[in-house]
Amino acid sequence: QVQLVESGGGLVQAGGSLRLSCAASGSIVSINDMGWYRQAPGKQRELVATVTSGGSTNYADSVKGRFTISRDNAKHTVYLQMNSLKPEDTAVYYCNAHCYARYQGVLRYLEVWGQGTLVTVSS
Repeated sequence: QVQLVESGGGLVQAGGSLRLSCAASGSIVSINDMGWYRQAPGKQRELVATVTSGGSTNYADSVKGRFTISRDNAKHTVYLQMNSLKPEDTAVYYCNAHCYARYQGVLRYLEVWGQGTLVTVSS
C-alpha cells in the first residue's frame, strides 16, 4: 500500500554530519506527520524528531540544536540533517509516517515504518 525507503546512513566520526532521507511511495492520498525514530543496541526505540504537514517540528532534547528535520510534501519525502554527531547517536534510524492511502478502493489511515538505516558514530 505505502512504502517508506530510507537512505543516507553510514559511518562517521564524532563531530561529523550525515543527512538521512526517507521517501514514501504507493497509493498515497495525503501524509500527516512524518518523523524519525532510532533504536540503539539494547535500548527501546525512541523519538528523534517529527514534522507536521504544515512544517511544525518537534525534537528530542538530546538532539535539539544539532539535528534538523524537514520535508518536501510534493515528493513525499522527509529529511534529517544530523550535525555534531556523537557516539551516543549510534543507532538504527527509522522513518515513520501517518498517511491516508487508497487500498482496493477504500480510503485507509495508516501508520507506516521504514526498514531502518544504520548510523554509526565513532569516537
